[in-house]
Order: sequence, then C-alpha cells, then structure tokens
Amino acid sequence: MKLVKYASPRGQSFGLVVAGKVVDIPAAIPECASLGDVLQAANSPKLSSLRKDSASGVALSEITLLPPVADGARIFGIGLNYKAHVNETGNDMPPEPVLFIRTNESLVGHGADIVRPKASANFDYEGELAVVIGKGGRHIPADMALTHIAGYTCFNDGSVRDFQKHSVTAGKNFDSSGACGPWIVTADEIADPTKLILATRLNGTEVQRSGTDMLIYSIPRCISYISLFTELRTGDIIATGTPAGVGARRAPPLWMKAGDTIEVEISGIGVLKNQVASEK
Repeated sequence: MKLVKYASPRGQSFGLVVAGKVVDIPAAIPECASLGDVLQAANSPKLSSLRKDSASGVALSEITLLPPVADGARIFGIGLNYKAHVNETGNDMPPEPVLFIRTNESLVGHGADIVRPKASANFDYEGELAVVIGKGGRHIPADMALTHIAGYTCFNDGSVRDFQKHSVTAGKNFDSSGACGPWIVTADEIADPTKLILATRLNGTEVQRSGTDMLIYSIPRCISYISLFTELRTGDIIATGTPAGVGARRAPPLWMKAGDTIEVEISGIGVLKNQVASEK
C-alpha cells in the first residue's frame, strides 16, 4: 500500500493511493482516526479492501501532498552511514551510528518548494531511504527490528553546510530545507530493504547512486541503537544516511539554488520531487 498525508479544500487528511487516486481512510474506516492508527493496522482486512476502491478516490493532481509524518512522530537522521560518503568527507569510520534529529518544520512534502535560506548559499542535497516505525518499543533487539517497521519513504536531508560545521542542529533544521515523501510504501511491498537502488538527480543530472546494501550500519542496527535511549513510537522516521556525491564534496561545490529541481528516487518506492526556492 501507498499511504499519503494530504491537504485539500476540506482540510488535512490521510489516505491510500489506488490507481492514481487517493481514497480517504477516515471516511471509509472511522476507527482509523490518525495516520498512526493506520501504521499500526497496516495489515487489517478493512485497509486491504480499500486497495480496490478507486471509485471514491480523488485524483492526486487535485490534492497537495504533505510529509507523511504522523502526529507526534520524531525524525531521526543517521549521518556518515555509507563508506564512500565517509571517504569523500575525509572522516574516520564512525564507531557507532552518528545521530541527529530534524524538526517537523524542516520538512516539506512532494511537489512543494524546499527553501534555500537567506543566511547561506551553501545549500546541499542528500538523498536517503527513510524507515517508518509501525510498532514502537524500547531496547529492540536487532534481529527483531524489521518487525517494527511499517514502511519506507524517500527523504531529502537538505543541509546548510556552513552552519552544519558549527552546529549540526542548525545546519539540518532550517525551516522547509528538507523533504519527505511522496508516500509511505508499506513493508509488505518491500521484501528486502537492502536490495533497493537510491538515485538523486539535480536538474535531471544524476548526482548520487547507490544500493542500500552499502549502509555501514544496517537498518536493524540503527533501530536497535535508537531504541536504547528512547522508546520508539509509531510513526517515527529514521533517515538512514546518504551515499557519496553530495554537492559539498565536489570541485567546485555544487549547491542547490532557486529554480533548481531536485529528485530522490528509490526503487520500489517512487520519486520525491521538489523545486528549490529562495527564502522570502
């Protein structure tokens, strides 16, 4: 299933993508009152029955897709998690997962503008595979971690590099600087998350490509590590890291600027596409 969070003239809601349309889930299943409820019940018969119901759907072109982040969910980022990216940055291999947190306000959905801030021209892309937690928990063993995943989505960890040098929190959290979406593909449709291909394109030119099998710290390891210090919640998102090819490590640097188009494509999931705008 492809699950979306969206806005329409009637307000915000969430739904299921069926044949190019969005079927509103709360209207069909009132007990699913939030996206978190859906993530917990992704295999329910009622949800499965909606997969064939496109008659009541609204065309994707008639809605605005929002970041598929459940209410109250947190966004965790893993840094330096591809060996080739570690090498291009000149860093040593991290002895443990390198972790930071993004705010909800730092993300936009598919089709929305990501914003290059007034404070810097050093605006970089980072295409990533993101994991969405279905079943929360604390002290999750790595060998059980995949059972806690509800689905997967595309992520652009837009980074303001000069700020990141003195504050990772600032560099990763300018308002509307990153993107997530276009939807969550449920885990039952991704047989093996290590067998996906991630590609990032800037103005149609491929700038990043890697298999997700190249992660230094696996998805189960990252889930287990985070759950050591905090109880993971339904809807929490873990962006698993970016491969080599970031703009900051090119000569000359390749920064995103107003008018650019940035795309993150992951096989089995889809394409997250955004335009770049300057902060007003």
